[in-house]
Order: sequence, then structure tokens, then C-alpha cells
Amino acid sequence: MTANAGAVGPGAPLAGCVALVTGASSGIGAATALALAREGAALALVARRTERLAELTDTIRAQGGSCAAITADLRDSARARRSVAEAVERFGRLDVLVNNAGYVAMGALEEVGPEDLDRTVDLNLTAVLHLSRAALPHLLGAAADGPRGVADLVAVSSVAGRVARRGNSVYSATKHAVCAFSEALRQEVTGRGVRVGVVEPGLTSTEMATGAGIAAARGMPQDSWLRAEDIARALVFMVTQPPHVAINEIMVRPTAQEH
Repeated sequence: MTANAGAVGPGAPLAGCVALVTGASSGIGAATALALAREGAALALVARRTERLAELTDTIRAQGGSCAAITADLRDSARARRSVAEAVERFGRLDVLVNNAGYVAMGALEEVGPEDLDRTVDLNLTAVLHLSRAALPHLLGAAADGPRGVADLVAVSSVAGRVARRGNSVYSATKHAVCAFSEALRQEVTGRGVRVGVVEPGLTSTEMATGAGIAAARGMPQDSWLRAEDIARALVFMVTQPPHVAINEIMVRPTAQEH
């Protein structure tokens, strides 16, 4: 059943559009969902934690937005693909995909256990590939006949996707791969109106930034780190450009971060 794609007025940049955000139960994903809702988008929110999704869904609806929660473990490739289908079944279209879900396994390679290695690759890379492939026909359709004349596919990568460091080999490898995938995909679809972008945060205060994340800060106090809302603003800037403008890469570091 097709639902109303947003309760925000027609002048909002994303009014009439539908956005799917993965990893939406906290951190950058939740902040991005709220920011996109304020721009008029209807939201399909994907994550494992049903209760967290329900809380965010209630918040967006209370603010006049349209929202659906989809509980899914994206390490299951079939479930990842199905989450795209569920979003389209719920709203009738898809205009924006934000591949945000991720996992970090830090430490020297010999210290990273097989389960953590697999989880990092499955969430940071394999899920991105399956979600993007499943979403692409719908994004191409939105670009061809949607209200904006373009559609957007965005991956939340990391500074680690450009700067490799010891003790970060598995995570960095997945984020480098996402950057390479995004650029190749951009070349494949930009002529058909789908903009592909990468947002690369530096140190950001989220649930993932604990333990090894704190150790990686190299002495930077956590109050100097980025907030999830900082990354959400960058992502919204990317997807609300006029149709003739494609912002393909945004790297955002805390002012105090050197590398």
C-alpha cells in the first residue's frame, strides 16, 4: 500500500520523497533520519533494535512526519534486500538510500577474532552492496519521474576509508572498499540522474566510539569530537542540492583532529 510520503509542506526540499536509512536506531543514523524528516522526506528506518526504532518513529510522527520501522539484521544479505522491498511496499517509491549501518573491529589483525572480522565486512561492505543493488532500480525510477528529477545514494564511510593506520586494518579495508565502490557506481549511474556520494566522518561521539574508539583518539578529549548531528547536516546538504549539482564526497573532521 502506498502511504503519504510526508506531512511537511510542499516547499520542503524533500517533500514527496522517501528515504531509507540503515543503522537508524542511534547515532548518525538516528540524527540523519530526524534531519531528513525535517526536510520533508518520509522515512523507512532499518536497524536491529526494534524498541529504539519505535522510539524514533514516534518522535518523527509527533513532529508531523511519515515513518516506518523495519527491524532487520543486515548481516543477512537476503534480509538486507528485503528491507528495500518493504520500504517500497510501504511508501510506493524510494528516492534516497543512506547506507549508514556499520561495525568497527579495531586492533592488529592477529588480535581481531574471526567473528568480529566477518561482522565488520558483512555490515560495512557486503550489506552496502546488497542494499545498493536492491535500491538501484527504484532510485533510477525516482530520478526519471520523481519530484526532484534526481535520486541519491549515500554511504557513510570514514576518514579511515582514506587514511590507513596500523591497528585499524579490517575496518579501514572495508571503508576504502566502500569509497571505491561508490566512485565506480557514480560513474555508472550519474548520467541517469542518480547521485552517489560518500560522507566520511572523523572522530564522532556515538555508541561505536567506545573502547578502541577512545584509544584511537590519540589524546583528543571527547568533548572536541564531532556529534552525530554534525554528520547529519553534511549528509542533508549533499542530498538537497539542486538537480544539476552532485556533491560526491564530504570529509568532516573535528577541528582538533590532525589525521
